[in-house]
Amino acid sequence: MTQHINVVFGAEREYETIVSDADAASLAKDQARAWLSGEFERLECTPSNPMGKILVLDMILNVAKYGGEERFKERGDWAKQFAVATAVALGRPTVRVDVQNFVVG
Repeated sequence: MTQHINVVFGAEREYETIVSDADAASLAKDQARAWLSGEFERLECTPSNPMGKILVLDMILNVAKYGGEERFKERGDWAKQFAVATAVALGRPTVRVDVQNFVVG
């Protein structure tokens, strides 16, 4: 199943990455979560939950936010890895990461 990961930073600032079956197969679900968790820490993201529990959706939103729009605009390796990790972690055919409104849909 091909997956579409869209990261949105505002009107007309949407970046789509298509994740193929082969891309998704290269990463296990626990590896995807580990990559997101590692980037969450490396980027010094702030947890959304005041209790400190970090859910996968929080990691995805914060990593996109703190990673910055420029990385998605460049469509480089980091943006591709983000898309693959997000696709594998969520297992949905289409994911919309709306950074501006802080929502994953």
